[in-house]
Amino acid sequence: MSRASGFLTARDYLLTHRTSYAEALRGFSWPRLDHFNWALDYFDVMAENNSGLALLIVEEDGAQVTRTFAELAHRSNRTANFLRELGVKRGDHVLVMLGNQPELWEVMLAGMKLGAVLIPCTPLLSIEDLRDRLERGNVRHVIAAAGQTAKFDSLPGSYTRVSVGESANRWESLEEASQCSDSFTADAETSADDPFLLYFTSGTTAKPKLVLHSHQSYPVGHLSTMYWIGIRPGDLHWNISSPGWAKHAWSCVFAPWNACATVFAYNQSRFQARAALDALVRFGVTTLCAPPTVWRMLAQEPLGDYPVKLREIVSAGEPLNPEVISRVCAAWDLTVRDGYGQTETTAMIGNPPGEHVKPGSMGRPMPGFSVVLLDGDGASADEGEICLDLSERPLGLMQGYVNNGAARIDGAPRGYYRTGDLAARDADGYITCVGRKDDVFKASDYRLSPFELESALIEHPAIAEAAVVPCPDPLRTAVPKAFLILRSGYEPDERLARELFRFIRTRLAPPTSGSGGWSFPICRRRFRGRSGAPS
Repeated sequence: MSRASGFLTARDYLLTHRTSYAEALRGFSWPRLDHFNWALDYFDVMAENNSGLALLIVEEDGAQVTRTFAELAHRSNRTANFLRELGVKRGDHVLVMLGNQPELWEVMLAGMKLGAVLIPCTPLLSIEDLRDRLERGNVRHVIAAAGQTAKFDSLPGSYTRVSVGESANRWESLEEASQCSDSFTADAETSADDPFLLYFTSGTTAKPKLVLHSHQSYPVGHLSTMYWIGIRPGDLHWNISSPGWAKHAWSCVFAPWNACATVFAYNQSRFQARAALDALVRFGVTTLCAPPTVWRMLAQEPLGDYPVKLREIVSAGEPLNPEVISRVCAAWDLTVRDGYGQTETTAMIGNPPGEHVKPGSMGRPMPGFSVVLLDGDGASADEGEICLDLSERPLGLMQGYVNNGAARIDGAPRGYYRTGDLAARDADGYITCVGRKDDVFKASDYRLSPFELESALIEHPAIAEAAVVPCPDPLRTAVPKAFLILRSGYEPDERLARELFRFIRTRLAPPTSGSGGWSFPICRRRFRGRSGAPS
């Protein structure tokens, strides 16, 4: 029996029951893994003599790069051997800052084979961001695109430097890996619990936390993501996501390749909705995952003019507004299905294929996840914080937050992983996001959810994007302030401001919309409302 047999059994069960949520929920169980290296025990075995297309990258100018599964297996072996020659050892921390280029996937596989701990980073990071990652991430090696190497000039350290692309002074070139053997032998067995990925979560009020994943929590845990999206063998899957973020690993690596599907990437210097729609049609993408911002931009185009071959479409990152879902469905007869997860987890809640979708709901717990809502007293309730019961710990959960070299999960002694997100569950088990625990704010003793306000605002035909934040108020503690981006054809004037005040009062109950006071910064002037009347 191969080390991947338990993984394959679980994978095949979800593929078989991909349109039967009840069966998937009832019969799925996570595989019990002792030693497991996804790249060596699964990918390389699946890729042997496999000429199927694993990766298709398209540039704005039409240039294309392809890799078959067999090519990726061999090229990642060469990369692993090259990095080993440079001193990369099992357990070493390697910072990776690459764009959507084939070397990104080859380095990902190579790092896994070596037993290194990869720290994916977006190319958008500043020098100070990188300084923090180098220090707190205990980085010993850096692999970066040639265009990013200058950022490290002022960052001292004894770390190995490897550039991808044009050669850089004092940097090794990854191109030299082509001279290495395409056969790789691991130096030791990989425990399924060995560390593999270290993500810095996006920080807002504090420094980013360090999220540690193992060789099973992301590679195997993303069986839930594969199931939620509905990816099948042979699909061409496009996940519109930037490298360096966890969502890129979710749906540009593990979910599609767990299903033996092709990963598609289309590089744009700046996202253009029409170009993206053209790419969907031209290349015959069958499954698409995109963040709400992208869906809102796509929905502004005449979607019915694009004869897509899509079968499954999903959204992740934040709840998608029902109005956008309706527009897409009207044009393509497909429902954008919401899902929910975090950097710390794989897909834990979602609307899988073949199941009824309730507007505004992000779905029900994925197979293998015991999701509970805990109220302020820590009791199970129909409204509260989304938590995972650790007595039935899912495989798709991080090892923990790294602090002083040790990984732990906050709240673990009490038996739950707390997400910090608030939700409500209806009688059918569907879960609807309310907002972040630290986002919900009080105004005149009423608890207000920014997402609820944003969802109502975006229903207005003039609004393309809406972001609501609390603004301090001496009388009411706080009042909501909305920052708005308008659709083309609308002017940010006083007439529109008055219209928006009237509109919001027809959509929301008085504690949310009424006399509490609103601010709509939609142009250089700011319109502040009292009792629904702008001044």
